[in-house]
Amino acid sequence: MMLFSSFSLREELTRAVSDMGFETPTPIQQKVIPQLLSQPSDIIGLAQTGTGKTAAFGLPLLHHMDVAQKHVQALVLSPTRELCMQIQEEFKKYGQHMRGLKTTAVYGGVPIGGQIRELKTNPQVIVATPGRLIDLLERKAISLDQVQYIVLDEADEMLNMGFREDIEFILKNTPARQYTWLFSATMNNDVRNIAKRFMNKWEEYSVARENVGNENIDHQYYVTNHHNRFETLRRLLDFTPGIYGIVFVRTRQDCQDISEKLMKMGYHVSPLHGDMDQKMRSKVMERFKNKSLQAIVATDVAARGIDVNDITHVINYELPDDPEVYTHRSGRTGRAGKSGICISIVSPKEISSIRQIERIAKTRFHKSDIPDGAEVVRKRLFHQLEQIATAEPKDDFANVYQTDIHERFADMDKDELIRRLIWLQLRETIDAYQDAEDLNAGYASKEPKARGGNRNSVRLFINLGIKDGISTPEKLLSFITESTDIEPGLIDRITVRDLSSFFNVTGSGAEFIMQTLASKKYKGRKVRLEEAEQRDRERSGGAGSRSSGSRPYSGGSSRSEGRGDRGGSQKVNRRYYDKK
Repeated sequence: MMLFSSFSLREELTRAVSDMGFETPTPIQQKVIPQLLSQPSDIIGLAQTGTGKTAAFGLPLLHHMDVAQKHVQALVLSPTRELCMQIQEEFKKYGQHMRGLKTTAVYGGVPIGGQIRELKTNPQVIVATPGRLIDLLERKAISLDQVQYIVLDEADEMLNMGFREDIEFILKNTPARQYTWLFSATMNNDVRNIAKRFMNKWEEYSVARENVGNENIDHQYYVTNHHNRFETLRRLLDFTPGIYGIVFVRTRQDCQDISEKLMKMGYHVSPLHGDMDQKMRSKVMERFKNKSLQAIVATDVAARGIDVNDITHVINYELPDDPEVYTHRSGRTGRAGKSGICISIVSPKEISSIRQIERIAKTRFHKSDIPDGAEVVRKRLFHQLEQIATAEPKDDFANVYQTDIHERFADMDKDELIRRLIWLQLRETIDAYQDAEDLNAGYASKEPKARGGNRNSVRLFINLGIKDGISTPEKLLSFITESTDIEPGLIDRITVRDLSSFFNVTGSGAEFIMQTLASKKYKGRKVRLEEAEQRDRERSGGAGSRSSGSRPYSGGSSRSEGRGDRGGSQKVNRRYYDKK
């Protein structure tokens, strides 16, 4: 078995590695470090996040530094501020015994003045994000004329973020460059083109396939209708007391919206995305690392700087388009020999994407049922019982309050006291899940039908009709499903008229459709929706004046079916059409 002590590192680095508790190198470190120590050359290292890439290039890089020279000898480029800071912190640990070694990090999101002053101390190693480095070059605050080593870390992510021109500019401005070390999770065409343009004949070391199928990770997926995705996330969080995880979303806006909704509901979560300033991002990470947060809601780019070994769950709020990104996400859990769970929330039509990931990642997914209300309550009950059973009150607490506690509950037997304590802990959960609906996809089609439609359906009015090009029920159904990604089976009893249309949707999907379509336009015309029953009441004067815009769903019954599209509705439709 290979050990760090077997590497021919300079003594100061070997001592630092020992201080850090490193003994056995990871696969990428075993392959790369000996090569870069004995015969430095251009290399490409392919390994996913969390496999020890920083030490793989960091230790050889510092090994070759001449601390007597007071100029920049090595440059490390990384895609994000978080990763840049993380690399810098690791370098400080590696070089803690190297007298005369100076490393510094430069990145956006903080005042540039302090970084310019830091550069005047003549560091030998710079860790930088491309944008801030170019800014410093343009200000002539830094010179790359004597840089011999360049490391491109997370090269695929830098290219995905649009840093191609920046990377090319930087590489062209390193005339003394002798070695280029490129590390990436994937070897796509963009990465290969950079290698061909700026690297000499390189050696390629790959351990990506070995790390994809981490046996410590349980891959699960839950199938729900698209409009129930958020409620499914909530239920899974409630069903997993003690969760310490990351919820991955696609966009910064999703990150902000979902985390805000969860925080308002009392969950200890926070967003992490690129629009947050550095101070806020650092504060979020500090709260996450000390476990003040049960989860963070993050985009893929923002999560690149997270280096935490205790993450229990990764939740894919939506699957990524690229199966390789899935391996990045899932690799955040199950680290350091610990087990982890990676959960994906999918709609029925996304099951094919699960199969694709299974083929590419060579792993097996397990389909799980979304727990019902009783299961959630039961799970949280057992969690509370376990917490009580394993609690260890401090001695001084018992000494001070034991008499008062005993006197207050002397006439109450143990079972009644326990029942009341548990009820206080669980009453909000019990109330929330007393009549919880089934979120598993497919249940709606199994519901018994009432005359003319689903028993729990709501009839909606929409201000689009034949004169807008909606000539058939099929065209209206296509517009609704494509605009909202809702399942077609949830919609029925479509009536299309000249200037408006009506359709039924199950109650669980009505609010989702109304909220989603309220921001849409059809051929330049703003879409408006209302509950047909509410519309009838307003026309008869029973509900006061009409409000502008769509009205959120607040409940419905089968009484709404068949109403709102009878004779006389054409005049009202004309008013909506004239507002076009």
